[in-house]
Parts: sequence; C-alpha cells; structure tokens
Amino acid sequence: MRAALRGVLALSVLVGTAGVATASAGAATAAEADIKDRILAIDGMRLIEEKPVDGYRFFVLGYEQPVDHNRPSEGTFEQRFTLLHKSEDRPTVFYTSGYHVSTSPRRSEPTRIADANQVSMEYRFFTPSRPEPADWSKLDIWQAASDQHRLFDALNDIYDENWISTGGSKGGMTATYYRRFYPDDMDGTVAYVAPNNTNVKNNTAYDRFFRNVATEECRDRLNGIQREALLRRDEMVDRYTTWAEEKGYTFELYDSPDRAFEVVVLDFVWAYFQYQDEDDCLKAPKADASTDELYDYIDQVSGFGFYTDQGMTPYTPYYYQAATELGYPTVRTPNHLKGLLRYPDVYHPSEAVPDEIDVPELDRKAMKDIDRWVRKSSSEMLFVNGENDPWGAEPFRVGPRAEDAYVFTAPGANHGANIAQLPKDEKAVATEAVLRWAGVADEARPPARSAAEKAVPLAPFDAQLDRPAVEQTPFALPGRLG
Repeated sequence: MRAALRGVLALSVLVGTAGVATASAGAATAAEADIKDRILAIDGMRLIEEKPVDGYRFFVLGYEQPVDHNRPSEGTFEQRFTLLHKSEDRPTVFYTSGYHVSTSPRRSEPTRIADANQVSMEYRFFTPSRPEPADWSKLDIWQAASDQHRLFDALNDIYDENWISTGGSKGGMTATYYRRFYPDDMDGTVAYVAPNNTNVKNNTAYDRFFRNVATEECRDRLNGIQREALLRRDEMVDRYTTWAEEKGYTFELYDSPDRAFEVVVLDFVWAYFQYQDEDDCLKAPKADASTDELYDYIDQVSGFGFYTDQGMTPYTPYYYQAATELGYPTVRTPNHLKGLLRYPDVYHPSEAVPDEIDVPELDRKAMKDIDRWVRKSSSEMLFVNGENDPWGAEPFRVGPRAEDAYVFTAPGANHGANIAQLPKDEKAVATEAVLRWAGVADEARPPARSAAEKAVPLAPFDAQLDRPAVEQTPFALPGRLG
C-alpha cells in the first residue's frame, strides 16, 4: 500500500510549491553516479560536511524546507540532517531524536538489525534548523511530520527499498506522529520510550508509578534526599548562586536561583529513575549526609547546570510544544515535600519559554487524536518501554484493530530501554518484525534455523557506531536519544 499511495501523498504536499525547491533527483540518477552526486542533485540540497566512517559514507546535509507546508511560497529554512549510507539496495531507517541532530555517525538499533542506511533529521526550530525570523505558530506536530514526508519523498527515488521510521523518547513521539499523518510513507515504525500525555489534568498514572517503582527502601532513600535538600535550601541555593556567578550563568527564565533550585529538586526523583539503574539506588547518600555530599549527588542526577538559561534555552522548541500540543506530566505534591515548596506554578513548560515568545493554550485534542489513531488504526508499529522509566507511566497502547502492532516493556529498564533488553521471546518477535518490515527477514538465514534463531541483527556490533546514546536533558523532559 505504501508504494501504491506514495504518488498521491507526495502530490498533496508538493502542489503549489512554486518558489520552493522541488524534490526531484534531477538528471544525476544513473546507477554509476557517486552517491554524493546523486544526493546533491536533489533541488534544495546542500552538503555541509562529509566525515569518514568505516563501512559507510557519512554526510551532514542541509535541505530547504517550507516554513509553512500549507503555504510553501511564503518562505523557507534549511533543515539539517545526516545520512549514513550503506548501499542503495539496502533498506533505510528514518531516525528522529525530536531535538538537535548529532553530526557524529551513530546507528539506531533498527539500523543495525536491518543492516540499513540511516537518515537522521533535526527537528524544526532546533538551531540551526530554525527560520529567521521564527514564526513559532509554525512549530507543530503536523508541520514537523510534513518535513519528514517531504525529505522522504526527495530521497525515495534513490533509496527505493523498504523504509522504517524510528526514534527514542521525543524521537519516538515524532516517529509516531509522522506515521499518523503520513501512514503510507513507512513500512514500519519502532518507537522507543515514547510518552503519551493525553490528559495533563489526570496525574494518577504518574502518582501511581512513583508509589510503586523499585523497592520501598529505594524510594525512601531518594525521597529523603529530596526532602533534605529543601530543608537545607538556603545553604544549597547560596552554593548554586556562587557557582553560577563564577561560570557566568544566568536565571532569567526562572527569575532567580532559588526558583530554579526548586525545579532541580522537584526533578530529582524523576531524573533518577529516568536515567539511573535501580540497583544503584542504595548507593545514594542518606538524608543525614553532609550538605556538600547531598548537593553533589543531586547535581550528578539532575544537573544544576541544566536549569540555568544557558542549559535550558537550547530546548525552547520542546517546552513550547509541550505547552501547546504535546502535553506534560503532572504529579501531585508528595507528602514528604508538603510545606516546603514556594513556587506552585513553576513546574509548567511555559515557564521555560522566553517571555518574548507567545505561547498559546494547550490544544487538548492533538494528543487524543494521536492516541486514538494508534489504538484503532495503526499498523506495523512497535513500542518499546522501560519498566522503571517514569515516561512509561502513560504509554501508547494498541487496540484489537491495530494490525501487526506490539507494545513491549523491558524489565527493570529505564529511559534507555531497547529491543535487546526485552525477554527472549519478545526480543525475537520484535527483531523479526523489524527484519520483516525492512524486507530482509530471510536474508542470509539458513532455512534450518528456527524463527527465533533467524531473528538476530544482520550487522555485527560496532563499538563506535552502536554506543549507548541516551543524553540527559533538563526539566523532566523526554530524553534525547541519538
């Protein structure tokens, strides 16, 4: 169905794009042409850099996109992406982090499983992929999905084997939204640790998560650190203020170091389970430890630097979208913190958006529409969650009408959960689905092997390309993977 409908879908985006570069590959389509020449023959494409990497060609590229896909003649911007090129006769994985794009070569898990090419795209409005001047009303999930669709359409004449979209955390959300708006572009989607905030006023799922995650002893240890930090607020804020002044860091977004400190502390338990391992919980200092020890541990887990203007400003596009469409988690003030908080409204994403940017009210229908589509109409979708990841408290679910779709949870895993961490049977099912969607399920597999034995990655592990890629991000926002 993807191939049959591709022309209609492409036409819906490209009609009326006079004034914006079209997505044709031009004349350089001969099989013997160098891949770089073929890519650069696409109208609107620019080479930023080529970097050496064993077994691949790796390009950092810019592609001209409309600021508004509904009105493409009203301005463009250059969107940055990378291409890890294996071969034109291999499948291609379309990876999104939902944030900035890494300009160092890395492979996502589906790319390794399918021994595929990988296109990695920067999300619109993350610098340098931001229009100037920036019309923030054009930062929404449909415009971003249309960026992906248009780039896919531009590259698909060259990479015409199967495509799979993937991403972790906000990238998993992005991959899911792309499939909702352009369901026939991809042959499959693997969404890792993708939050699904359909109702920001209902906080029971997150409250329930923090009441039950890990062991009671672990929860008590972390809660004790959190409470003690607020009891020692004055001396900790003094240290925070002095450190920021020495580094030249500022607090215009949060108005004061004290206000930023409160967010750091509120984030602490969430950040622990998002990024750390449960097994290390009891290595944390006890509540009666010295102020220096507690401060340093909170810094290790939450990162005081993230909550300065310099740490948060790069993520302004996320906070804007969280406030306007994506939604955000809400958690009741736990009993151990009652009476210790000074700023009841500080934990809202609009607080992290500069005052000069107008932030509309949350569109409460946007995520409900996505959730409804996933449950009732999705197909070839795989969601992988982590048991100990707070973002998994509100996961995507697939209903009985969703075809060839799966939701798996990796036991004990955090926000870095992946297929490799699943139980053996589920790992085999997930790996086989990726191979099948990529069109390489039977490739180089002896027929005598069982299905489980066949369901293994086609590419060997590479310590440079396949290193863990979870990057910590501030303000309890979905982590940046990749």
